[in-house]
Amino acid sequence: MRAGEIAVEGVSRRFVVRARETHTLKELLIARGRAEAQEVWALRDVSVAIAPGEAVGLVGRNGSGKSTLLRLIAGIIRPTIGRVTTEGRIGSLLELGAGFHPDFTGRENVELNGALQGLSRAAIRDRFDEIVAFAELEDAIDRPVKTYSSGMTMRLGFAIAAFLEADVLLLDEVFAVGDESFQRKCFGVIAAFKERGGTILFVSHDASAVERLCDRAVLLRGGRLTFDGPVHDAITRYRRALAEDGESPAVNGSATAAGSGEARISAARLVAADDAPRDRFLAGEPFGLEVGLSGSATAPRLHVEIRDGTGLLVAEDVAETGRHGWDGADDGLTLRFDVDSPPLQFGRFEVTLALVGEDGRLLDRLPRPLPLLVYPDDESRGLVRLEGTWRRGAKDGFL
Repeated sequence: MRAGEIAVEGVSRRFVVRARETHTLKELLIARGRAEAQEVWALRDVSVAIAPGEAVGLVGRNGSGKSTLLRLIAGIIRPTIGRVTTEGRIGSLLELGAGFHPDFTGRENVELNGALQGLSRAAIRDRFDEIVAFAELEDAIDRPVKTYSSGMTMRLGFAIAAFLEADVLLLDEVFAVGDESFQRKCFGVIAAFKERGGTILFVSHDASAVERLCDRAVLLRGGRLTFDGPVHDAITRYRRALAEDGESPAVNGSATAAGSGEARISAARLVAADDAPRDRFLAGEPFGLEVGLSGSATAPRLHVEIRDGTGLLVAEDVAETGRHGWDGADDGLTLRFDVDSPPLQFGRFEVTLALVGEDGRLLDRLPRPLPLLVYPDDESRGLVRLEGTWRRGAKDGFL
């Protein structure tokens, strides 16, 4: 095998889980027969071949086996069945602060980690200043690690893993704590590591980070490998798996969250083209919004907003109930808003509803937003679909 090469052959990993851990003979005798140990297979028959210089992402839901696979490759645990073979030095950042002694200083932990990787003191000294500068810990490197913040600990851990001459980098949610500036620095270091021919295995729930960093992705589901190929295809399959069994009931809006109550949103739901309640759709798939209203206010306006996971407003619309038969007699009114060609490409969104009176007062608001999941159906990328046509333009001195 070449340095940086990884071979995972038919690997399965079993864990024995007990309801209550016992530490003494008395506890063992008391607990005996009350709760049987259970076997949990975190991985089943997984085979992956990674060539030197590849950047591979591991994607999947929580509990799919991603972190277990990284730990097997790192040599922290052994497979129950199968074989894992690696060649070269492995740098890993699998858990925040893992491998650090809290009572040792940052300097001592750098030296300890380098020694554990088989580096001489001279080699560690050659990279020490670079590690400290990257981690931005010049003023804290001689303090005990237990006094560091989570961000400081992550920066030091990443710097050690990235700068101590590794052939393979194993990264598990390495950007979960870092700020935007730190993430940019990490991507720069990783890019340089890739150019030198280093191998990267990266676990993250951030699809954009996986797409930016990796050339290939492995999708795990329930401990089994279900896809190994281009990153975008893996992420698309991952989102489609999340979208399975996506039928959702209507939301009852009787518990008014805010407003005067002169008009009410009595019910709301998203529906597919066949009128079946659903909250998960392919990109471009038509959907509808059905809203039940009641009350005696004079011609309120129904405000609809679609926001992404960060709260950013993506789209909005307003319905004038007076134009659709609202008579203020408290007889109730059902409205339907059809979106025949939605521009959303992929992502998790929320649909919020509010009733506003003619004088601008809030009459009612849907207590809980309606969830909306859109997942891609082709090779397109981005938050929204860019639809247009190309044509040949006139030069007119432009060129």
